[in-house]
Amino acid sequence: MFDNMGFGEILIIVLVILILFGSKKIPDLAQGLGKGIREFKKAIKDVEDDIKKPADDDKKSDSKPENK
Repeated sequence: MFDNMGFGEILIIVLVILILFGSKKIPDLAQGLGKGIREFKKAIKDVEDDIKKPADDDKKSDSKPENK
């Protein structure tokens, strides 16, 4: 997606962000973005764990012999 962007284009984007948000807001925006990404990754991991847990339980119950 960003493979064909040159240094000049990236510099223009950074300058526009600086103009729009100001230098004082950018650390707050970056911190909020970091927290959002962290929460998103945690949610994905939780869903993956929830999906894997029943599959692991099924494997354990299949491998145990039943005593009658």
